[in-house]
Amino acid sequence: MNSLSEKPISCPYCGEQITVLIDCSEEEQEYIEDCQVCCRPIIFKVSLSNGGEPIVSAHHEDETY
Repeated sequence: MNSLSEKPISCPYCGEQITVLIDCSEEEQEYIEDCQVCCRPIIFKVSLSNGGEPIVSAHHEDETY
């Protein structure tokens, strides 16, 4: 099974649609990656569904979640 998955997300800063590569080998993770368009830091929270598909949420640096 491939542990990497591509997911489209919208940048919480500029709104552009970007594709991120998700490592599905860990069940839950949180990390920061810069937007490929505006270079601002996006906070990613990733978990896996019961079927093993990644559930990705992208947050603004100052956003509470």
